[in-house]
Amino acid sequence: MGEEAAPTPGLEGSSSTVNQGRTIEECQNMIQRSLRTPMVKFLRERMEKAGCGVSDNLIKAVHCKMQMSGGYSPSQGIVICSNHINLQDEVDQTVIHELIHAYDDCRAANLDWTNCAHHACSEIRAGHLSGDCHFKREFLRGYMKIRGHEQMKGLGNANAVFQL
Repeated sequence: MGEEAAPTPGLEGSSSTVNQGRTIEECQNMIQRSLRTPMVKFLRERMEKAGCGVSDNLIKAVHCKMQMSGGYSPSQGIVICSNHINLQDEVDQTVIHELIHAYDDCRAANLDWTNCAHHACSEIRAGHLSGDCHFKREFLRGYMKIRGHEQMKGLGNANAVFQL
C-alpha cells in the first residue's frame, strides 16, 4: 500500500470536527494508542506471520461524510472516521474489527467483496472475533433481548469461506 489511493465515497480529507467526534490529529493519536493494545498487537503479528503486508500507513484517521466509525477497503486500507469517534474504546474496537477484514482480504484466496455472502462472512467473523457481539456491547447498544442476536438467514455455509 505504498501509493496514495483514490478517495473513497463518503470520505473527505478535512481535519475539523462536525459538532461531534475528534479532529484527525486527535484520532491519529488514538490510533497510535490502539496499536499498543494486546489484541491489536496480536492481530498485526498474525498478519505479518501470514505474509500480509502491515505497513505503518495501513490505518489512518479521516473525516467521513457517512455516519460510520470506520471501514476497510483493499485500496485504502483501514480508515477511522475521526468525526464519528469520541472514545478510545471506540477506536480500539474499530481498529480490531477492520484488521480482521484486512486479514480476510489477505488470506482468503477466493474473497470477492462484491459477493454478499463473502462480505457477510467477513462481517460475521469480524463481529465475533473483535468482541462486537459480546453481550455487554449489545446491551450498551440498547439490544437487551437474550435471544435473536446475529440472525442472518440465507447465508448457507458462507462461514466456510474463511478459516483463521
